[in-house]
Amino acid sequence: MTPLPNPPLLLITDRHRAVRPLESIARDAFAAGCRWLSVRDKDLSGVERAALVRALQCAAEPWGALIGVHGMSELPVAAVHLPRDGDARGARTRLPDGCLVGISAHDEGELHRAACAGADYATLSPVFATASKPGAPALGPDRFACLAGTAPLPVLALGGLTAGSVRGCVAAGAHGIAVIGSVMAARDTGAAVAELIEALDDAAGRHRTPRHHAS
Repeated sequence: MTPLPNPPLLLITDRHRAVRPLESIARDAFAAGCRWLSVRDKDLSGVERAALVRALQCAAEPWGALIGVHGMSELPVAAVHLPRDGDARGARTRLPDGCLVGISAHDEGELHRAACAGADYATLSPVFATASKPGAPALGPDRFACLAGTAPLPVLALGGLTAGSVRGCVAAGAHGIAVIGSVMAARDTGAAVAELIEALDDAAGRHRTPRHHAS
């Protein structure tokens, strides 16, 4: 099983909610300590999406950050995130060794299938109501705790998260968090990311060290 990046904060792109170009958001996020980003934006053409992935990989390189994609891709990427019915085992036969493979999950059965398929982690969502999935019923803290606390693989909390809700998710069994709007829509990307990482560190009892800039 491929370990999760440190810190276990997955930033998922959504250019429709982004207040600035994705490349600018990514650079500020990496400078603030984010080391893991996945390109979602599935409505882009193949050529446009490939160009975006390459641009973000260039932005990530000085920081050693992982750039992945939602769904399978012919591009050389460090991580892929599959839909709830994705085939993690099959994906590994097409991916390089060490590629991080995740799956979306929303209930106990999907978490179990993700684990049996050999996924490295699953996102469990939506924890709270979110603009990314309007109308989708939220799990809520109690249901999330029940699922995350007994999950057979590492779980990332996703959906409507803020720095204030991170501690509760980690205490409930989350190994990390995945975010979209709280960073994409933030006027100060660096501050938003730093606040989330600080909350993760506090929740896990980790000693915070300064996040150095790339040289």
